[in-house]
Amino acid sequence: MAAAVDAGIYAGRRARLLAQLPPGAVAVLQTAPEVTRNADSEYLYRHDSYFYYLTGFTEPEAALVLVAADGDAPARAILFCREKNIEREIWEGYRHGPEAARAAFGFDEAHAIGTLDERMAALLSDAPALYYALGGTLDVRVAGWLSAVRAKARTGVTAPSVAADVLPLLDEMRLIKDAHEQAIMQRAADISAQAHIRAMRAARAGVHEYELEAELLYEFRRNGAQAPAYNAIVAAGANACVLHYSANNAPSRDGDLVLIDAGCELDGYAADITRTFPVNGTFSAPQKRLYELVLAAQEAAFKAIAPGLPYAGAHEAAVRVLAQGMLDLGLLKGELEDIIAAKRYTQFYMHGTGHWLGMDVHDVGQYRDVTQADKPSRALQPGMVVTVEPGIYVRPAEGVPEEYWHIGIRIEDDVLVTADGHTVLSAAAPKTVADIEQLMQQP
Repeated sequence: MAAAVDAGIYAGRRARLLAQLPPGAVAVLQTAPEVTRNADSEYLYRHDSYFYYLTGFTEPEAALVLVAADGDAPARAILFCREKNIEREIWEGYRHGPEAARAAFGFDEAHAIGTLDERMAALLSDAPALYYALGGTLDVRVAGWLSAVRAKARTGVTAPSVAADVLPLLDEMRLIKDAHEQAIMQRAADISAQAHIRAMRAARAGVHEYELEAELLYEFRRNGAQAPAYNAIVAAGANACVLHYSANNAPSRDGDLVLIDAGCELDGYAADITRTFPVNGTFSAPQKRLYELVLAAQEAAFKAIAPGLPYAGAHEAAVRVLAQGMLDLGLLKGELEDIIAAKRYTQFYMHGTGHWLGMDVHDVGQYRDVTQADKPSRALQPGMVVTVEPGIYVRPAEGVPEEYWHIGIRIEDDVLVTADGHTVLSAAAPKTVADIEQLMQQP
């Protein structure tokens, strides 16, 4: 049997979306398909985030239809899912079936997924508008539904005159995490922090990147996380200068730093943490100088996170600290303001300082206020969750001090915007030089 869910949470979200639709409008979302890996083996199934956000339902082959209230006609939430099939359950496990799903997840109606096309033609008859993910996998199917409605024109039935994208409405909802979501994300961050600690404790000269990755995966699963939130980056030595390094198959050498970017997914929500540490337990002097520069940049970015402050402020604060440090350490020459204006710092720091975090690692939501003509960076609000991940990556180049060559460092934390500032959800993962060295030198 599937675990019980708090149906009221998802019903409340559906009600909020319905309240934004015109009277009588219909919205449709479907979950993700199962994907074949090879032959008759499939990838581990993962539901669609939008669909799950509104339903809490994790089975494949499912769709949600919402019908907005219109006069005396109340709003309706209708689930379409797989029928009960005892024989298939022997092979594949429990499936709710429409009636049990309706009761467990709080829908007004539930029907077999095989009846979706037939029922949509009726649900769209005389509906003023249809909301769905424009340009997605439903486009062809929607065309069939509309054709079926238009075929009834001689009886006076009309098809929706408006087709609109439902995703921007949901993006704005998902951007602000409620208390239920915040609690899950805190737990995901705690599990991920413990995984980073486990990897640090397992590190030693000669250990392979995949061995450290295995420690992460073990800690994720033993604490109840369903999967990694993304493919982990475990990069030793010069590999840390590859931003999206994925091979994870090289041995570490004495004196290497190891950069690990990894987080688990728990109940549909991601953590995203990066730590960089010396595989032998002690930072060299050049490594320590660069590391403390990145840590100072992160602290500056934290100070720019509070309600009402612009999202871009954290990046700007981090860039200023990093650029000054690059000057101080001889990585760059010139004037600070010129370096920032010309973005010369991107030789060593070429990515942004963060992104939204939630059900997706790079979560949904606008980064700019698109309601204003100049589209400024949007203001932070309580309930938003961002990552803060400054870094520095020094590849060999003329004029670059050789002592810094092949050093790649990133420090990333998950940060919840609160009413009076912010909370670092991933604070349990050590990151000062002293704390990392102390941890790694313990038996």
